[in-house]
Amino acid sequence: MEDEFLVSYQAVTPGVPVLTRDREQFGLLEHVLEVPQLDLFDGIVVWVGGGAFTDRQIQKELAKGNQAAARGLERGSESGALRFVDADKIAAITAGYIRCDLDQAEVGLLPSPDGAPVYHVNMLGETGSALHDRIGRMFRRPHWTRE
Repeated sequence: MEDEFLVSYQAVTPGVPVLTRDREQFGLLEHVLEVPQLDLFDGIVVWVGGGAFTDRQIQKELAKGNQAAARGLERGSESGALRFVDADKIAAITAGYIRCDLDQAEVGLLPSPDGAPVYHVNMLGETGSALHDRIGRMFRRPHWTRE
């Protein structure tokens, strides 16, 4: 498209809308998959949610770039799900959105991301009330969770 100002996959921020080839939004960018040692773009992980209250809150947190809060909400969401879009299905990456070379029917067939386990740090201190968790918060020790 002539009106698109393309950027590198390294410059895109989490929370930008992910669109079909017809420019219909089907999700939000959760994170980019890359191999930094090889400067290789592997694809993107897209959060796809419905219209429930929790889904709207996740969308707001991702749009603000607050991935830790969004992940915490994702665990409690019934309808939210992560989907993988391979690099060869990405048509354009801009600062404001990512456009994929997929139609709405193909979006429904996107697989969930898989591979080695991914751990995320929760620096917000939103952990349990057990003694272990309270001591961790007291000493500002990060809490790691497995995705």
